[in-house]
Amino acid sequence: MIKRLKYHEIDFVKYAQCVDHSEQKKYTATQHFLDVTSKKQWELLVYKDYEAVMPIPFVRKYGLKIVHNPKLCQQLGIFSAKDNMALNEAFLDYFTKNYLVSLYQFNDANQFQREIKRKKNFLLYPDSYEKVYARYSPKRKRKLRIDQDILHKVATKDVTYEEVKNFIEIHTIGASKEKDLSEFIKIFKDLYDSNRLKFLAFYYNNEIINAIATYRDCKMVALLGTFNDKNYVKLSGASILIDKVIERTIETNIFDFEGGELPNIEEFFRGFRPELKPYGVIENSKKNLIKKLGYLIITGKCF
Repeated sequence: MIKRLKYHEIDFVKYAQCVDHSEQKKYTATQHFLDVTSKKQWELLVYKDYEAVMPIPFVRKYGLKIVHNPKLCQQLGIFSAKDNMALNEAFLDYFTKNYLVSLYQFNDANQFQREIKRKKNFLLYPDSYEKVYARYSPKRKRKLRIDQDILHKVATKDVTYEEVKNFIEIHTIGASKEKDLSEFIKIFKDLYDSNRLKFLAFYYNNEIINAIATYRDCKMVALLGTFNDKNYVKLSGASILIDKVIERTIETNIFDFEGGELPNIEEFFRGFRPELKPYGVIENSKKNLIKKLGYLIITGKCF
């Protein structure tokens, strides 16, 4: 009962209804977010009449369609009214048999009968800010205190994409190539133009020294980027900015830290006392992809 639909074959009204009413609902699965991050290079696995859906983003290399989660799109997976382990297994079987998968990341609500690799992510659930702040670690609370002698030199401000663009370009970590950086910047610009991406900056002596990018949709606020001038790390601007967004939004929204695999990043996030919410991952080396390509060619499934 699972069928594969190309982008132009998708009924986006039914797709949106399925995602919106799903137990696993994530902003990353909305059509707009996927269209922007994947450049509309995604298709869909559908169970019956959109009772469950699984978006599949891909890139094209050497004429081949290779599944890979887009930049800034942490979790996708299966979306249904109630997470169903047996149904998830059926999707997983179809998926692994019919696709070349470089990297695909399920959502934290998807459960499987088999063991699959998991990665860490952290969430803060809606509550009063006072209660959330009270749970911060003593170290995080200290980091949020600004010394009186520099209080007049610092400020936090909501800023536009144009105001923060150069700072992001200079201080983006993890973009290994110029092309990667330009793609990140293009995604930020497109998401900002949709009025869902916001930038908050920390100023010292009227200069930006920290900035964060947060995306808001589906009652979630996701930390899509943290950018820091390392010369001012002791001022803890990133902590102050994240706390400011949490204060503004946590009563009605989940705050998604969007990661936590690196030890230093995990330690930083844990200072806010979020809940660990791991999610499933399928990834393959180039060697394994070549082996799988041979199988798909033999079985006539390589399309």
